[in-house]
Amino acid sequence: MKFEKDKELGRQIEAACEGLSYRSETDAAILPFYGGKAEDGVRETLLKELGTEGNITIVEREFKEFFAKATKIQKWYGVRERENARGFAGLRVLLETNLSDLKMFRIGKIQIDIYAVGIDRKGNLAGIRTMAVET
Repeated sequence: MKFEKDKELGRQIEAACEGLSYRSETDAAILPFYGGKAEDGVRETLLKELGTEGNITIVEREFKEFFAKATKIQKWYGVRERENARGFAGLRVLLETNLSDLKMFRIGKIQIDIYAVGIDRKGNLAGIRTMAVET
């Protein structure tokens, strides 16, 4: 499937992801995600892009839920944790400003792939991806 991503938005997402990590039972990098035309909606297009089939667990949650924990600054945070939370806050604003129909998906059990995605100005999927380990 050929598509033309919004190159400027892509550059901004890549810059906003730089150095961010998502904390669960392991720390995972936050990576940009780009998909094809979202003609069938965000969920359907994402699942088609990922080739998910069968008995895989897919949970859709509110987009803001992903960022709620990541942007909260705890009293005990050190410099690195505070910078990470501020980075997530900036990333959230970037995505909310530039993408429509924002959604968050958790795919799998124990080792969970997480996608926070929406539709860019050119009609393509865009956003971020990471993973969590939850036992």
